[in-house]
Amino acid sequence: MRKLTYYVAATLDGYIAGPDGSYDFLPFEGEVQEAILAEYPETMPVHVRGPFGLSATPHRHFDTVIMGRGTYEPALKAGITSPYTHLKQYVVSRTLAPADPEVEIVADDPAALVRDLKRQGGMDIWLAGGGKLAATLLAEIDELIIKRNPVVIGSGIPLFDGPFAPTGFRPTARRDFDSGVSIVTYTRK
Repeated sequence: MRKLTYYVAATLDGYIAGPDGSYDFLPFEGEVQEAILAEYPETMPVHVRGPFGLSATPHRHFDTVIMGRGTYEPALKAGITSPYTHLKQYVVSRTLAPADPEVEIVADDPAALVRDLKRQGGMDIWLAGGGKLAATLLAEIDELIIKRNPVVIGSGIPLFDGPFAPTGFRPTARRDFDSGVSIVTYTRK
């Protein structure tokens, strides 16, 4: 059965973006960039796949992406209506109108969608964000891959923005970089 993996960058204090949705304080460069491009090439949006030489690179982990409206909107603002044309794309939003036939808008019950996708064949499913959607899907998340950046921002969009719900995960892999970034994989207990 397919897994739902929440693969996301975060700060030391557990935020995935600033209060305004910005994430430019989470650098993507050097050895971390090289490692991510090698291990998770399918997580690069379409507009950077060519410049990074990933156009013909096969998927390693995911063939489907699910994201919340806040994660999708920066692409829309840049005029990109289908940011991951190489993946099956779902955007969870009750208010967003469809902007591209390659992006399916899910208006209700994202957990039912995930359960249905898990029963289908294919590679794993990437939960790209945001914090509210991650909290909604917490019971369905099988794996966390957190790119922990050595920065504290104090407030913003948390990894999980929902009700108090202690849920156990155990670390199964860790890679530390000279820059201070760590990529840690956790599996549901």
